[in-house]
Amino acid sequence: MTQAPLQAVVDACAPLKFAPLPDIRTERISSVREHPGNEHWYRTDLMVADGAVGPLFDQLIAHHGPGHKLPAATHFLRALLREPIFLVSAGFYLTGRAALLDAEHLWFPWSSSGTFGTPTITSPRVAITPDDPAVGHPDTVVVQDEAELERLAAEHLVRTFTPIIDAVHAHTRVGLRTLWGWVLDIVHFYMLNPARFLGQDAEEAWQRAARLGDALIEAGAVTRARPRLFPFWDNHPRGTWAVRGTCCFDYKDDPEHGFCTTCPLKCDADRRVELQEWIRNPALAP
Repeated sequence: MTQAPLQAVVDACAPLKFAPLPDIRTERISSVREHPGNEHWYRTDLMVADGAVGPLFDQLIAHHGPGHKLPAATHFLRALLREPIFLVSAGFYLTGRAALLDAEHLWFPWSSSGTFGTPTITSPRVAITPDDPAVGHPDTVVVQDEAELERLAAEHLVRTFTPIIDAVHAHTRVGLRTLWGWVLDIVHFYMLNPARFLGQDAEEAWQRAARLGDALIEAGAVTRARPRLFPFWDNHPRGTWAVRGTCCFDYKDDPEHGFCTTCPLKCDADRRVELQEWIRNPALAP
């Protein structure tokens, strides 16, 4: 049996400077961090069906903040969804394969300290195009072309995340466009990040991310505004970054910190100065 197709996706992502990957536990792949042993494991669909999202949200925020419900909502989504989104988005960009998420195979470990650990995926399924060497592998779903790959990946992502996002919306009254806007922003950033790190074409990576974003909206994600590419230093290999379409609202919990560098509310002139300073002195970059 050849290498598991999902393993190749993980291997392509792992060398990146920033690679928040989920744990993988399947018949052919075991990429699992150590766990303290006192966790309670929540499967996505059952966590929602059992009404656990609201109580877990309250416990996480009570233990760790932030106190304001708007940034608390995006922090909660980050704790649950960052790694699965990275696997789908960065993995798609780097390999042309799309991990197919589903709620029955996405697990979240909850510790007694009131935090979520690294999410674990227990399905090896990936979508591939007909020219992929993994055609014929039992873990693959072969689709017609890259557009179909984007559509299928988006449908799985939206179907998996919708119950969680709906539950957070119902519990906090934070708008669905804010919650889905965070997801769409991160999908874009997680294609741009690898491109910048590898010195590849940021525009091309952004166009691919935008196509996946289109597919997410077609599949049911909602947002008020899309993120935008932000060139800040002409002819520099890493002189392009991006601006979120949706504010994460961290400034509401920490007004002294002000707007994030990628915040849509931040003045572009100030953003440009800050990003150029990161290039001059990388130690200042977060």
